[in-house]
Amino acid sequence: MRQPIQLKDYVQRLNRVTTYIFDHLDEPLDLIKLADVACMSPYHWHRLYHALNGETIAETVRRLRLQRAAVYLAHTDLPIAKVALKSGYDSLQSFTRLFKQSYGLPPATYRTKGGHQLFRLSPETISSNSDYPVRLLEIPSLKVIAVNHRGAYIHVGKAFYQVYTLLGAKGWLKPGQRSVGIYFDDPDITPEKQLHSQAGIIVEHDLLITPPLVKTEIRGGLYAVLRYIGPYASMHAAYRWLYGQWLPQSGYEAANAPIFEEYVNNPREVPAMELITDIYLPLQSLTNE
Repeated sequence: MRQPIQLKDYVQRLNRVTTYIFDHLDEPLDLIKLADVACMSPYHWHRLYHALNGETIAETVRRLRLQRAAVYLAHTDLPIAKVALKSGYDSLQSFTRLFKQSYGLPPATYRTKGGHQLFRLSPETISSNSDYPVRLLEIPSLKVIAVNHRGAYIHVGKAFYQVYTLLGAKGWLKPGQRSVGIYFDDPDITPEKQLHSQAGIIVEHDLLITPPLVKTEIRGGLYAVLRYIGPYASMHAAYRWLYGQWLPQSGYEAANAPIFEEYVNNPREVPAMELITDIYLPLQSLTNE
């Protein structure tokens, strides 16, 4: 007798689709091909994807392609036409229109005036700008259920898709659930393929989990918290300012624990320029008090 398909089976199939999308963003993504990846009927799989993920395939692909384009614009000198092609757009006009809709600026203007440029100002300008305050917070240790990610940090969204769909299938996602990314390596000195991060949610109690879910714990103690508003693609510049300008003048040094980010709002619900991320840098006093 054939066994009934369980929700976890659907989740695993759609996770395969998400992984495929991340790995083939610069290629045409045919809905029939994606149905094959999911091993599901092309007549119905897209409705299931929409129901479980909260957005359509087209919305997912558009958001991820524009996110990749923002990375190229912020951190490379590639011509804009080349950025459009590498992001899956044959038409420069269409790319420019969609990028402006999502990021508030056309690609050329974003490259020179986007949020990543704000953290490249002089230390005097930044330190006197109240738009970028750093708070000192004592936090308790936090329990996290996560999925491991290896590779470029900007692609950690692949792991977030997994953790959301797996926990959603178990009924463990609740309104106000706190989402965090934990980052163990310095991307400036670590080969991209060796970068290790985790995508997860904070939980109050121990839960019985199975792979690929893992349990981890965020160290309690003192943290410097920088609130960053803007696209994830521009955040690297904020990190460089936090480490290169704020920390040396703070009277503290970084503690032996990974940095983590808390995502205050949802990229599916707000424009990229309105995303809010709190960056938590673990601290210890230079005097060891």
